[in-house]
Amino acid sequence: MFQELKKIFKAIDKWFMLAAFAAAILGLVVVYSATRSLDGGTRTAIIQGCAFVAGVIAMIVVMVLDYESFGHKWTFIYAINIMLLAVVLILGVGDEIGGRSWIRIGPVGLQPSELVKVGFILTFAKHLEKVHDDMNKLLPFLGLLLHAGVLIGLVLLQPDYGTAMVYIFIFICMVFIAGLHYRYFAIAAGGFLVFAPVAWFFVLKPYQKRRFLTFFNPEYDPSGSGYQVLQSKLAIGSGELTGRGLYQGPQTQLNILPAKETDFIFAVTGEELGFIGCVVAICLLFFIIFRCIYIAREAKSEYGRYICIGVAAMFLFQVFENVGMCMGILPVTGIPLPFFSAGGSSILTSMIAIGLVTNIWIRRKTLNFA
Repeated sequence: MFQELKKIFKAIDKWFMLAAFAAAILGLVVVYSATRSLDGGTRTAIIQGCAFVAGVIAMIVVMVLDYESFGHKWTFIYAINIMLLAVVLILGVGDEIGGRSWIRIGPVGLQPSELVKVGFILTFAKHLEKVHDDMNKLLPFLGLLLHAGVLIGLVLLQPDYGTAMVYIFIFICMVFIAGLHYRYFAIAAGGFLVFAPVAWFFVLKPYQKRRFLTFFNPEYDPSGSGYQVLQSKLAIGSGELTGRGLYQGPQTQLNILPAKETDFIFAVTGEELGFIGCVVAICLLFFIIFRCIYIAREAKSEYGRYICIGVAAMFLFQVFENVGMCMGILPVTGIPLPFFSAGGSSILTSMIAIGLVTNIWIRRKTLNFA
């Protein structure tokens, strides 16, 4: 057993793993800076650290198991996905803005929709592999649509529109790589254009409409829904080239910047570590994303390729959306920045995803344990 583990760890993509660990550790440092001035702030950093350790353990477990074994149990994993999201609707806690997306057992909180992202990638990748040759036929395509639609619908019921957007983007990227015909994308685009006005008048809640209005003009509500974006842009701009210094950012340390340890952690990075710190953070994240895509090309099976693309899509959307909303160029959705935003479920999910992609890299060729 020891020899098997030794061969597995020897075969890992060391630069990929190093980038993930560097991003998580840098994120932990910034989370500590963001929360040290809050009541119980140290506790937040400790929880983040513990979640990172748990994530590393989960990553190793996922990395050691042959990823094909997940494909053999894809229907079971899909049932677990549905169960977790359904339990949230019954026992979930939260608020109007964040949605009832958390399950709390004593002091421990879990956001199932984060973990189910990985479950969705695993099951949808297998479904794609099974129907690959027929996916452009109507019934197989409707089956794929139903597969994703059930999970997305359960997330929307929480309601957590930001996370639902992540699932939709993963779905789009995976079916595109699998070779879905362009006509389906054209139909979807047309449906979106028709549905958008209906959603605006009958689906979106007032606070969500304010987010869109303040996206186009933050001064529309500078003391309300536009306040977060304005303060975020001020924090990033004030950092200039090298930053105000770790633990020295006024917006961060005086608690002027809202949701600084979660949604707007990139603004903390910009204020305290400056343009250089932001570039380092973005380079680490994009190296991880591009490496996922490269490993997808090297995968020995379609299943492994689809998993890597799903993970890359998950990270890509979250990075673009979080950084974009912090800079005021995208609407505020509450999507976490991978490896950086405080949240045990988020860092745990990210590390499991890294383990999956590493698993596929290790097994791109047959391992010889002799």
